Amino acid sequence: MNFERIREKLNILADAAKYDVSCSSSGSNRKNTTKGLGDSSGIGICHSYTEDGRCISLLKILLTNHCIFDCAYCVSRKSNDIKRAGFKIQEVVDLTINFYRRNYIEGLFLSSGIFSSPDYTMERLIAVAKKLRLEENFNGYIHLKSIPGCSDELMREAGLYADRLSINIEIPTVSGLKLLAPEKDHKDFIKPMEKVKNEIIQYQADKKLIKNTPVYAPAGQSTQMIVGATGESDKDIMYSAVHYYSTYKMKRVYYSGYVPVLQDERLPALGTEVPMLRENRLYQTDWLLRFYGFDVRELLNNQHPNLDVDIDPKLSWALRNMHLFPVDVNKADKRMLARIPGLGMLSVNKILNARKYRKLNWENLKAIGIAMNRAKYFIVCDSKDWERKDLEPAHMKSMILQSSQSKYQKMYNKQLRLFN
Repeated sequence: MNFERIREKLNILADAAKYDVSCSSSGSNRKNTTKGLGDSSGIGICHSYTEDGRCISLLKILLTNHCIFDCAYCVSRKSNDIKRAGFKIQEVVDLTINFYRRNYIEGLFLSSGIFSSPDYTMERLIAVAKKLRLEENFNGYIHLKSIPGCSDELMREAGLYADRLSINIEIPTVSGLKLLAPEKDHKDFIKPMEKVKNEIIQYQADKKLIKNTPVYAPAGQSTQMIVGATGESDKDIMYSAVHYYSTYKMKRVYYSGYVPVLQDERLPALGTEVPMLRENRLYQTDWLLRFYGFDVRELLNNQHPNLDVDIDPKLSWALRNMHLFPVDVNKADKRMLARIPGLGMLSVNKILNARKYRKLNWENLKAIGIAMNRAKYFIVCDSKDWERKDLEPAHMKSMILQSSQSKYQKMYNKQLRLFN
């Protein structure tokens, strides 16, 4: 083996993979029952945090950065003048095993440019996972990227060896995809998603009848959308995300701010990268939809197509719906408590448990750990102190901002103003 050449390939293909952020394990449970290498049970992947606080990582590479497509937003597009490289199947297997044995990684995140054809590329990705599972007895985490346009048979086989499958939808809207990647068909992205969803449903049904049914993609599937490459509003992005969650049972939708690396009149200018703050607001909205009982139409609609820059989505919603406040924390149900700014679900559950034994006052709420600088304007409790005054939403927002400072404030840039 030519170690210098392997190192060169690794540098090129690891760098090319950095733009893909959809690499959290989020619930794989492939237990090591054969005394093989690795155990993905209960662990997070790619600098994610486990339940016990550990931070672990994975080998995140492309199989190759050669590609037959010329997508305007992609650094690996065929017209881009960059160094090209490609791993052999056995090289990826050897790297994964050697890195794992040295305790550098807990698993593998493998994607690829599309070379020759979608099916040929997907076959090689599957071959890597298959060798790791069957020949190396590797039980660690494996995340494979699904290749748009590959066959249903290959998608089924991929799920037998991978913990998670993901296919990046790339651009949130069909019109945006046509503008920046005219060679691609939106249907080619949807077909693998549908197949994986149906296979997971079938596995769950078969498992009830046959105990030793082969596991299929135990960590489910995910997707990623590029934010800011085209003119989509936050409303467009989140409505698309809701569609993928509900229709294809996604475990996660990831939002990746576009980083301009290529000069193209269809794209934002170089040096106008999407601020981390916009990504953060989208993830906050995603969290509210998944865990706090919000409907996307409450947070984003024709009157409010973009998220506020200076305040989080829940606070923004509350200020637009002051007729629902103040909320009595000693009487409100769980759904309404979760909508109070400054209360996370952990605090909500503590409140529900504590009020079984006594009426809660401000001191009790402080001890629970709610964010008083925000919550005090929206709640009443067993106390006459700090009673809510009739403040205008704009005044209330100003007072809240004065008492808190976002860690993202220094990251504001010109592109944010396009979405105000």
